This record gives sequence, C-alpha cells and structure tokens, in this order.
Amino acid sequence: MLHYGSKMALNKITVDIPENEVTALIGPSGCGKSTYLRTLNRMNDLIPGVQISGVVKIDGLNIYNRDIDVVNLRKKVGMVFQKSNPFPKSVFENVAYGPRINGINDKKKLQEIVESSLIKSAIWDEVKDRLHDSAMGLSGGQQQRLCIARALAVNPEIVLMDEPASALDPISTSKIEELIFELKKSYTIVIVTHNMQQAARVSDYTAFFYLGELVEFGRTKVIFTAPTKKQTEDYITGRFG
Repeated sequence: MLHYGSKMALNKITVDIPENEVTALIGPSGCGKSTYLRTLNRMNDLIPGVQISGVVKIDGLNIYNRDIDVVNLRKKVGMVFQKSNPFPKSVFENVAYGPRINGINDKKKLQEIVESSLIKSAIWDEVKDRLHDSAMGLSGGQQQRLCIARALAVNPEIVLMDEPASALDPISTSKIEELIFELKKSYTIVIVTHNMQQAARVSDYTAFFYLGELVEFGRTKVIFTAPTKKQTEDYITGRFG
C-alpha cells in the first residue's frame, strides 16, 4: 500500500512481473500506474509525506529492506521518463555519466560502453559523428533514445519506462516501440502507457489499474480480447477513461 499523506494512491497490489517480457501498465489518469512503476526502484522515496507498506521483491530480495543500497538498486532498475531529460553535456558524456559515477574511468572501456549502449538504443548510426556535440541539439525522439542508452550504460536488469513516447511524433514513437521489442531479449521491461494501441503492440503482459487498485493482470492478448472483469472491458473499448 502507498499513501501520499492521508490519500491512498495504491491499495494491496500483488503481481508477478515476468522476466524478459514487456509488461504494460494501463488505466485512466490518476489510477496509480506511474506511482506503482516508481515503487519498483524506490523513486517514491523522494516524495515528502509518502508512506509505503508491503514488499517488493527483485531477485528474491525485498527492495524495501533497510539495508538495501538504493543507489545500487537504481543501477539494477533503470528508469526512462516521459519527457526526455538529457544532461546539458555531449552525447558521449550523457552515456558515460553513469559508468563514471560507478568508478569506470578507463577511456577505452568508456568508449566501448558508450558505443554498445548507443547501438542497443538504435541511435548509434545517427550520432556516431556527433558524439562530442551537445545532446541538446538532438531531436526529441533522438533525445529519448539517448536517455534509454544512458539507462542501459550501467547494465541494468530491469528498465522502467514512464510513457516514453507520449511526447513524440508517430515516426519517433514507432522507433521507440521497435526498440522496446529488441530490448526485451536482454532486459525485463515495465512500461506505463495511456495509449491502448501501443500497449497492444509492444507488451506481452498487461496490468489494468483503476483507482489505485490492480483490477486485472494477464497476457496482453487475453486482456484485450477476453478480459474477465467488466471494468477492464469498458476501459479497453473506450466506454470510460
């Protein structure tokens, strides 16, 4: 359970997120899906007045144990936000930032990590001749893929994405979706999206949230074609939300 002050934002959520699959979190605005996403790498800890009870296990460990190193947790569970947020540094330094903080300073090793991360994020060909130019000069779609590369550079197991394509044009959105499909071979991905078609296209599993509760969770094909709960059916068919 999670409360912001006296307001309950999440109530008794129980779900097993499958490894190396894409899980989409859907539901109307304010239903708790982004709040739930942020519980998976303890980003909610940063919000004043938040109270969290319960257990979140990753690799068998409860990440809310007092002795958990939150910095290491966020290395293992990367995050890509709705609005691309590159640092006002070069393309290279954006991707090298995480590895540097984690003590990697060898120039050759950093070059390998940066190149590998940009290749995995399907942006290497577009930026390989601009590595030392400011990341702020990239297009919105390129900046978002750069932010994905930055998340991958610290070698996470899980990548959280909070509406990663909502501010992008259709072509950039399509590139992000193709990228998600490729990344699940190596990472477990959890994505919040308000776009039903996107959830249907990119995810293997879907969780439908409503008023801070998990209404239904299952394989995306089943959730979209034969949901067991009327609320889910009403939301997916556009009757509310």
